[in-house]
Amino acid sequence: MRLKLLVIVIAQFFCTSVWFAGNAILQDLGREKGLSADFLLYLVSAVQIGFISGTLIFALSGITDRFSPSRIFFYSSIVAAVFNLGLSAHSIGENGILFSRFFVGFFLSGIYPVGMKIAADHFENGLGKSLGFLVGGLVLGTAFPHFIKSLSISLQWEFVVYVSSGLCVLGGLTLYLIV
Repeated sequence: MRLKLLVIVIAQFFCTSVWFAGNAILQDLGREKGLSADFLLYLVSAVQIGFISGTLIFALSGITDRFSPSRIFFYSSIVAAVFNLGLSAHSIGENGILFSRFFVGFFLSGIYPVGMKIAADHFENGLGKSLGFLVGGLVLGTAFPHFIKSLSISLQWEFVVYVSSGLCVLGGLTLYLIV
C-alpha cells in the first residue's frame, strides 16, 4: 500500500508540473512572441478557467465513476502534455497560446481531482494523511517548472516546456502501470 501512495504522489507531482510551466516562461515567451503585459494576464487565467471548466464537466458527466480513474489520469496526462508542448511551436500565435493553456488546465482536472479519487479509493484508513501527501505533491509539482527554469539559465525557455511535458507523460504512465 505504501508503494501505491508513493506512486500516486510522484505521479501527481510529475503531472502537475505542466500547470505552471507557462508561468515559469512568461517573460521569455512574451518577449519572443511580442506579447503585451495584458495578454500575459490572460495566459495565466486561461489555465485556471480550463481547470474549472474541466472539473465541472468531469463532475457533471460522472466520467470518473463510469471509467477507470487510472485510465482517465493516464489519458489526461498525455493530452495535457501535448497541449503544453504546443507552447514550443514556433508558429503559435496568441490564440493558439490561449487555446493551449486552456486545455492544459482542462486536462489537469483529469489529473489532480482524479488523483485524489484514486487515493480515496485505496486509502480509506489514513485518508487524511494520504491526501496531505498528495497536496504536497501538487504544491511541489506546480513549483517545479520555476525550479527547472532557474537551473536552465543557459538553455532556451522551451527546455522547461519539454521537461514538464515529459514528466507529465511519465507520471501518468507510472500511475497507470503500477496503481
